[in-house]
Amino acid sequence: MIGEEYDRYDAIGLAGLIAKKELTSSELIKTTINRIESLNPKLNAIIARCFDTARDSITQGLPTGPLTGVPYLVKDLNTVLAGLPATNGSRAFAKTIPTKDGLLISRLKAAGLVILGKTNTPEFGLNICTSPMLFGPTLNPFDHSRSAGGSSGGSACAVASGMLPAAHATDSGGSIRIPASNCGLFGLKPTRARVPLGHGRAEGLAGFSVAHAITHSVRDSAMLLDVTHGPIPGAIYSAPELSGTFLESLEGDLPDLRVGLCIDGFAGEDIDSQCKQAATDAGLLCQSLGCKVEQAMPPVDGVALRDAFDVLFSANIASAVKAVLLENNAKDPESLFEPVTLACAEAGRRCSAVRYVQAIECIQRAARDLADFFDGYDVLLTPTLARTPLKLNEISMAMDDWENYLNALLDEIPFTPLFNATGAPAASVPLAKSEEGLPIGIQIGAALGQEKTLLRLARELEIASPWHDRI
Repeated sequence: MIGEEYDRYDAIGLAGLIAKKELTSSELIKTTINRIESLNPKLNAIIARCFDTARDSITQGLPTGPLTGVPYLVKDLNTVLAGLPATNGSRAFAKTIPTKDGLLISRLKAAGLVILGKTNTPEFGLNICTSPMLFGPTLNPFDHSRSAGGSSGGSACAVASGMLPAAHATDSGGSIRIPASNCGLFGLKPTRARVPLGHGRAEGLAGFSVAHAITHSVRDSAMLLDVTHGPIPGAIYSAPELSGTFLESLEGDLPDLRVGLCIDGFAGEDIDSQCKQAATDAGLLCQSLGCKVEQAMPPVDGVALRDAFDVLFSANIASAVKAVLLENNAKDPESLFEPVTLACAEAGRRCSAVRYVQAIECIQRAARDLADFFDGYDVLLTPTLARTPLKLNEISMAMDDWENYLNALLDEIPFTPLFNATGAPAASVPLAKSEEGLPIGIQIGAALGQEKTLLRLARELEIASPWHDRI
C-alpha cells in the first residue's frame, strides 16, 4: 500500500481488504512498519518493538477473527505482553520482561490483530503529559511543542500521526480521553470490568482503572470492545450484561436522548472559553440530531472527589513504591523513581486508614449521585479538558511537591475523573479545534453499562461533523 491508500482506511476497513484478498497481512504489516520507522524517531510514540515476532506470527498463520492481519500497539502500562518490557514508564521496571501474555493480549491476538510494539507512557501513568525520564517525551503530531496528553500519549500520538488506525490505551483518571482530546481522536473509557486489565489483577487503583483503545473511527472502538469484553476470572466487579454487539449498536435511528450540558468544573475549576464553546457547540449539534439538550450540573461534590483522588492514588503509589524498594533492597530510590512519584508515595504513607475509608465512601456517594442524575438524563456532555493541549512538560514529574503537582493536574481535568470514580462509561469526541488549529475534544458520559448509548451518539456526531475520511 502507498501512504495515501493506507491513510484511507480504519482498522475494520483494512481487515476487509485482507478478507477480500485485495491485500495480504504481510503487505499491510510491512507498510505499517515503514510508517513507524519513518515517523517514530521524531515523535517518540513507540518505546519497544516486536517486528520480527509479528512477521513470524503471520508466517505461522494468524487466527481467523474480525481484525485478522490488522496492526496494533499496546500501551506500556500494567499490560503483560510476552517478550517485551513491562516498564510502566519507570526505571524501576526497565528490565522486567514477561514470559506469557495476559488475558487482554490473548483476546486481542484471538481477534487476529498483529501486535507490533508498546507505546510510551509517564511513570505509573501519573501525568496528563507523556514525558517519562526513562524514554523521553512523546510529541503532539499537530504541534511538536505541545503534549500529546497522557497517560496514553504514546498510543494517541501513534494513531493521530498515521502510524496505524487504532491502539490500546488505559484510563485511571482520563488517560484515554485526555490524549484523544489532544490528538483529535475518539477515545472511549468503557464501564468498569467490561474489559480485563492488562496485568491480570482483579482491580486497578481502587476500581478507577480500565482498559480499551484510542481510534480514528467510532466503529473501530465498537469492534475492539466486542473482541475484548467478556468474563474476567477473579473479577470483583461486574459490568451489566449485554444483548447484541457494540458494532450492531451503531445501526438504526438515534433514540430520543436527553442530554445534560455542563461547562463548569465540578469543583469550580476555571475552564478555557474555547473549551466551553466547543461543548456548547456540541450541544447544539446534538440538538440538531433530535436530542433534547439543557444546561445541567450533576449533583456530585467535586471538591471531595479531588481529595478522594489524592488519597486513593497516593496510597496505591506508596504501596507500589514500597514493594519495589523492598524487593530490590534499594538504598537509592531516586535512581529508580521520578521526583513526583516519590513525593506521591510519601503523601500516601501519611494517609490514615480512616482517611482511605472516607475516600472510598466518597466515590461510592458519587456513584449514587451520578446514577440519580442519569435518572433524568441519558448523556452528560462536557468539555473533555479545561484547556487546549499543554506545552511539553508544562506539568512535569520533576516536581517534588505532590500537593501542588496534583492540584495543577486536576485543574486541567475537572470532568474526566468522575467517570473513573463511579465506573460509568465516557468518551472524548473530536468535534472542535482551537484558534491555533489544535484539537479540542468534548466528553460524553452515560450511566453504568451504557456504552452503546455513547457509541450510537458518537457515530451520529461522526456522520454529522466528520473528523476523518477513513472508510
